[in-house]
Amino acid sequence: MKTLSDTWFADGYIDFELKKYTLLAYLQEINRNFQENKLYPQLADVIFHYNNLVAFRENKKYLQEQFPKKLTGVQMEKIQVLYEQMIQDDELMRELEDIIEYSTAHMKTAITNGTEIYEFVEDKLSIHPVGIMPVHSKEGYFMLCDGSANATRVYSYYLSFFEKHDEKYRSMRTEYIDSWQRSFSNTYEHIKSELLYRHPELANPAVYAIETSLKFPLDETLLPVAKRSLVRYISTKAA
Repeated sequence: MKTLSDTWFADGYIDFELKKYTLLAYLQEINRNFQENKLYPQLADVIFHYNNLVAFRENKKYLQEQFPKKLTGVQMEKIQVLYEQMIQDDELMRELEDIIEYSTAHMKTAITNGTEIYEFVEDKLSIHPVGIMPVHSKEGYFMLCDGSANATRVYSYYLSFFEKHDEKYRSMRTEYIDSWQRSFSNTYEHIKSELLYRHPELANPAVYAIETSLKFPLDETLLPVAKRSLVRYISTKAA
């Protein structure tokens, strides 16, 4: 995957035409993957760069607090120096503003395209519990099936919580367990029974089935969308 540096718009010689072609080459690959219904890591990456530009443009006073924390101290120092140069150099400021305006507009279009694919995939997923559910669903398993595969893929999951800017978030850690060939005998309930037999450390795990009748790239689209959909599903049921 062709990538941009975290501070690509401020690296080296700041020239609108140069940064324009750097951006367009990056977005060309992003959009090529979107055309193949491959969302990740492309969608998350372009969102990160879009947020960087917006933070740079809008949060001068609170730059240190607002800029994405992925940046290192050295990168942050570079951004701070660039701000000082902008204040003292009207021509540099205009050039950067043109770069940011052009880049955010094109990135926003790419994000919209990726988001539409994400929402389409999410809309085609169905989630339902398998068997008796425990009181808490913080950890367990989910079974993933799409319309093209002859197998049911099973993953373990663990939900964790973290806070950021006084807001609470959930993240899901997953691990591939095994695949079961589809058949009349390999029902979801049968697979759950085998999981309990193989992994007795979880006496009564939460188990979910996630299905779609359509075909999507597994690692780049179906699995990450399924994970996020399951987090939302569990959070809604727990509310």
